[in-house]
Parts: sequence; structure tokens; C-alpha cells
Amino acid sequence: MEEETRKIEAILFTLGRFTDLEEISRLTGIGAVGFIKEALLKLKADYEKRESALYISNQGGKWKLNIKKDYLFLTEKLLTDAELDKPTQETLAVIAYKSPIFQSDIIKIRGNTAYDHIKVLKELEFITAEKSGRTRILKVTGRFYDYFDVTAEEVKKKLEGGEEVKNES
Repeated sequence: MEEETRKIEAILFTLGRFTDLEEISRLTGIGAVGFIKEALLKLKADYEKRESALYISNQGGKWKLNIKKDYLFLTEKLLTDAELDKPTQETLAVIAYKSPIFQSDIIKIRGNTAYDHIKVLKELEFITAEKSGRTRILKVTGRFYDYFDVTAEEVKKKLEGGEEVKNES
């Protein structure tokens, strides 16, 4: 049981997103989803007992290894340095707050460099772009919510009250 539990934990750590029992089964080679669910519940309890900076959450039958909100500030700089530069993060913030929003409106708010930001965000699968007349409609994806471990309501609440992020690049 311990070896299988460590495999499950490794999969959750590596994926960094919500995943269902079937995918965990496929990736670990453990055939019994009932066993996987039992191991996940045990693993979740172990994390709670340890008072770790990590925890395992379960939403709608999908599981994810997360960082507790009290420790997110430690990882924000790493994310900033590693994947998204500040102007791209700001463009993403506007899209997340206004989602859905016309691409032409993002360009008006953020300037022409936002085309590059949008390209990166689509490649990372944080947003989708659907053709709508002469522009596109931009929306954040489930991957965005999973990756940043937020809900649409949390995004709106965090960004409310702030002014729209103008182009600084």
C-alpha cells in the first residue's frame, strides 16, 4: 500500500492540476479506482495531521495537491520569474476579471503588445479565443482556475476595486 500511495502522491505533485481517479489509475498503473480513492483519503488525512504547507483537495471527484493559501506568497515570485512576465500577468488579470471580453477591448486597454501576451496565454491554455466578427472573444479556461487554484468569484473579488491595468510595457 505504501508504494502505491507514494506513486499517487507523485502523480498529484507532477500534474499540479485537478485529475480524476481514472487518470490517476492510468498514470500509476494501479487498476482499482476504489483502492486509489481510499489511498487518496488516507493521504489527505496524513497531510492534515502533518500540518504541512500542502494539502490535498477534492472537487467534483477530481483531486489535486495544493499549496495552502498562507504559503502562496512564497511561490508567487517563482511563478512570476518562471512563466509569465509582469505585462502578460496583467493582461491575464484583465481577461480573468472581464471574462468573456473582446480581444479588441483588451488591445484598447493594454496596447498592441497584448497580442503577444494573448498568444502566450493561449499556448499555456489559460485562455481560449473564439472568432466573433472581426475580433475574438477571450475567456479564461478551467486550466486557469485549476492552475491558480481560484474560482471565478475569487478572481472578481480580488480584482474588484482596482483600476484597469493599463499597458506598461
